[in-house]
Amino acid sequence: MSRRRTLGPKKKLALLLSAATVAGGGAFVMATTSNASPPAAATKSAADSTVCQGLATALGNNERFIAGQRADPDAQSEARIANREAVIAQIKVQQEASGCTVGESAQGSQPAQPEEPAPSQPAAGGQAGQDGQAGQDGQAGGGGAAAGEQVCNGSTVTLSGEAGAPAASSSQFPAGTRLKVTNLDNGKSTTVEVTSVSGSCVLLNNAAFEQVREPGKFLIRRALIEKVG
Repeated sequence: MSRRRTLGPKKKLALLLSAATVAGGGAFVMATTSNASPPAAATKSAADSTVCQGLATALGNNERFIAGQRADPDAQSEARIANREAVIAQIKVQQEASGCTVGESAQGSQPAQPEEPAPSQPAAGGQAGQDGQAGQDGQAGGGGAAAGEQVCNGSTVTLSGEAGAPAASSSQFPAGTRLKVTNLDNGKSTTVEVTSVSGSCVLLNNAAFEQVREPGKFLIRRALIEKVG
């Protein structure tokens, strides 16, 4: 018959203490891991990022458009406002995805201009490029420009967040006007038709902006804008 080996009381106690130590160490590691919180990602403002600046400008333009519609409503104002509110919601999603401050609205975006045609401005190199208007949407150029003439000198270009076929909105040009927008930083250009009103000289929708954008950027600082029809 085989003899079963038994452990003495001291060996049993030693094994129990060893198992308890291992289990306790594992529990401590698990507790430490589960309680550790990942560091919160710092959000960026428009002053810190070109992407955030472009999104903030687009948000500001749409907010000003809505304010203008509410101040002077017509039969289509409710539909326009609902559309722009959906655009604002999408811009906020893009702000969050890009690590920007959600809801930040650029203070430099311009309100929509009156419907009356604005006077034509000199071409590039003229007074419009030297009188401090550079970068101010809707302050240079105008609806009275002739076909083929450069307009909106010094204006930056961003996107509205609207879906659909390539198109643009404008504070300067009526619906049906065709504008050619060239991104001078990469040489890409697109020709689009103005389909609605905005607070900028030219505001491209998503599809049009994709045709001329630089990867990861939501703002075109150096844009050439021409009226072609």
